[in-house]
Amino acid sequence: MTSHSARVTGPIPYMASDGKVSNIPLGPCLVEQNDGKSVDIIWGARGQNCAELPPDEVEAAEGHGYLVLLD
Repeated sequence: MTSHSARVTGPIPYMASDGKVSNIPLGPCLVEQNDGKSVDIIWGARGQNCAELPPDEVEAAEGHGYLVLLD
């Protein structure tokens, strides 16, 4: 697993636990690349929130400048 500090600067949609599509909130987060099939975006004061996204969606968010890796 690879972890990066990052910042969300624009809309990154994900499927919330209630089944609705929500956006990851703007601000600091951690990006954890797992087995190559998914990427976890973790946010919140204590890392209490997480969204699992396909790598291509994360790459698209980076390409649009909506996700900025800091390290």
